[in-house]
Amino acid sequence: MDREARVFAESHFRGLEGCLPRRVCPKLDRVDFIEKPDSFSYADFFKGYLLPNLPCVFSSAFTEGWGSRRLWVTPSGKPNFDYLLQNYGDVVVPVANCGVREYNSNPKEHMPLRDYISYWKEYIQGNYSSSRGCLYLKDWHLCRDSSAEGVFTLPIYFSSDWLNEYWDALDVDDYRFIYMGPTGTCWSVNICGRKKWFFFPPGQEEALRDCHGSLPYDVTSPTLLDSRLHPMRDHCSPPLEVTQEAGEMVFVPSGWHHQVHNLPVPYPFQEDTISINHNWVNGCNLANMWHFLQQELCAVQQEIIDWRDSMPDWHHHCQVIMKSCSGINFEEFYHFLKVVAERRLLLLAKGMGPGKVEGGKGTRLGPEQAAFDIGRIAEVLESVVAHPDFQRVDTSAFAPRPEELLQQLEEAVAATTSL
Repeated sequence: MDREARVFAESHFRGLEGCLPRRVCPKLDRVDFIEKPDSFSYADFFKGYLLPNLPCVFSSAFTEGWGSRRLWVTPSGKPNFDYLLQNYGDVVVPVANCGVREYNSNPKEHMPLRDYISYWKEYIQGNYSSSRGCLYLKDWHLCRDSSAEGVFTLPIYFSSDWLNEYWDALDVDDYRFIYMGPTGTCWSVNICGRKKWFFFPPGQEEALRDCHGSLPYDVTSPTLLDSRLHPMRDHCSPPLEVTQEAGEMVFVPSGWHHQVHNLPVPYPFQEDTISINHNWVNGCNLANMWHFLQQELCAVQQEIIDWRDSMPDWHHHCQVIMKSCSGINFEEFYHFLKVVAERRLLLLAKGMGPGKVEGGKGTRLGPEQAAFDIGRIAEVLESVVAHPDFQRVDTSAFAPRPEELLQQLEEAVAATTSL
């Protein structure tokens, strides 16, 4: 991030006056396609798509140097099973059964990759059919399970990746996933195969909910036309549709409800897909994350409100349930903010020059980015500290205490105003 982009971003957030970024985006009739890497800078992406929270698609030119595109795919564009077996055959991977629904998702099992590829080959030989149903390799943490060196290079546009920076610092998890599977079944790159994306701008998903408040399992299902089951469907605009080809990279903005389908090639041929996906959070959507967590806690509290007076430590149990459902609660959210904040404060204190500030694995963030990040964390942490449910969390063992960290950040914001 350069000085101009930082000033632009800080002016953008000042204009929001502490409110969430717009829940209603400009009316779009298409998703922009970015063709040439040489003429598209980080500042272009930051100001044109990340800040306004709009989707875009990057051409295959942005990923043509990736090892996965060269080694994981045969010259004919099919998955290179021999290479995958030789290098990852013994790795245990999660596999979802797409033919079975459990609470709006698919049940998973774990198996060695070689067993999944054996199934996949049989599925192809059976004219893309199997008595076992359609199994899809989903959420394989390749970077955590083995070396991903040479598999892909983190695009500079997504280098401010707080979620994976946090988990890398703790060395326990990550949010980098591999998906593989036969046809029929946020940035995301297709290594091979084609996908159809359906995008609904923030807020539109509310009109998709059924009479019970649940989102649809399939946004293309004819059941959405049933006004008794989906009474608000007429208030939802048609989705933006994107066809993602091999090598192309899709940016999925915060809060955009979306669904993805693997596409077959024209009959009688079929096509299989492999994709690399990252979930991520940074200063641009941090306030959205905090808003989501507050909503999640309210939902948990509402579910068990009848036990509020009779259950000892009711507020603590709400936090426990929230973490079980969402993977994070208020306490861990504070630690997430702390890890990123302390890294930015340390790097600014060292006075490192442009291009020398380290973020997550394999990234370099300049001092302007660090200063911007500190400002965003300070604004959100101020809201966290003032939240009544966070004030009920026992922070006596936290180091630093939340109020102390907030003071450090506010002092840094004042000191970096003229950076």
